Amino acid sequence: MRPHLDEVADDMIQEIQTRVSEYDRPGDGSYSGTLRLAVERVLHFFVDRVADPGHDSAPVADFFRAIGRGEAGEGRSLDAMQTAMRVGGMVAWRRLTEGADVLHVSPRTLGAVGEVLMQFQDELAHAAAEGYSQARAAVAGEMQRRRKRLLDLLFADPPAAREAIADLAAAAHWPVPRTVAAVALGRPRDARRPAFPPDVLADLTRRTPSLIVPDPDGPGRAKLIDRALAGTLAVIGPTVPLMEAARSIQWARKTLCLVQRGVIDADGDQSGQSGQNDQSGQSGVIRCVEHMSTLILFQDEGLITSLAELRLAPLSHLRPSQQDRLAETLLAWLQSGRNANEVAMRLHVHPQTVRYRLRQLEELFGDQLLDPDLRFDLEIVLRARALLAENAGERIVPSPHAAVGDSGEVVTFHRT
Repeated sequence: MRPHLDEVADDMIQEIQTRVSEYDRPGDGSYSGTLRLAVERVLHFFVDRVADPGHDSAPVADFFRAIGRGEAGEGRSLDAMQTAMRVGGMVAWRRLTEGADVLHVSPRTLGAVGEVLMQFQDELAHAAAEGYSQARAAVAGEMQRRRKRLLDLLFADPPAAREAIADLAAAAHWPVPRTVAAVALGRPRDARRPAFPPDVLADLTRRTPSLIVPDPDGPGRAKLIDRALAGTLAVIGPTVPLMEAARSIQWARKTLCLVQRGVIDADGDQSGQSGQNDQSGQSGVIRCVEHMSTLILFQDEGLITSLAELRLAPLSHLRPSQQDRLAETLLAWLQSGRNANEVAMRLHVHPQTVRYRLRQLEELFGDQLLDPDLRFDLEIVLRARALLAENAGERIVPSPHAAVGDSGEVVTFHRT
């Protein structure tokens, strides 16, 4: 076979260029040279394999891995290359059968050579596919790294320069939107990874897995995101301009913490009776904008606690169960426009019981209940107290050994 390899190479190249349009580039001398080099290498290695079944084909396999990587780098599929290999194999087999007939080669020998041809073809196709997959994975990994870096820039506080974000967005193939919403995810119990739309930036490796959703208020976007997040505990921050993404993720993380504590119910009901501190198994989509008043209340819990120490001091000498009943009654009274009958309906108790409790509150708080500013303060701390007690199983109660007396000393509160 060796004396005829140049002729076979010419036949193969002509047939490939005729039948595979991607390889027919008359004006591209470098490409034609690469095609000839590939064909000649394949033919020489094939003949070496026939001569010595143990011949090392690693170099030609590496060569085809490089071809596969090159095709991936150019953004092409392997279809054209695989077709060219089949065409080349067909030409090789045609020349083999012609030569075998002239030389009176036995069918057994011809069959053995044909088997080597098929094995060799399969090995080269596998090597090309392997190189192609490696290159695609590398490209995908690099793209993912760019997107994670872009998410870091958008979450930076203060934000990165707009030009830097635009450049990295272009490199990450991410169309820059006008508005975004950040999403903070709870860690799922299983290893299932949610599938997100391609325009969503995601980094599930962060301490708090996070997303950036572009144009979240666009038509159909809410349903699309809800479907993608189904079965996952997810908090969607407020919609903000692109350069304010850090603010959106800050609110989303704060809300997620309150959900995990039970202050905000995962089903969106702030008055639920979960009473559990471990919320790791929750799932559901929560939107910050539906819980803004709760977020304001818990933005600075130290401040709320200090205000509670001041305003709820008159309850400090009571037993915890008495404190709970009177605090519940006082909150309902403030929320219902100071109507005793409505308080009774809210609390499902007899109106006479409510009036008795209200007289106790008047004795304890005195003129404070007549001051609208102080009533406002009381409603704030009582709402926070109720949320902690009802949902998170936490209670802000006065310390039994301290209270605000006539001299104005400050009561000490603690949480249980």
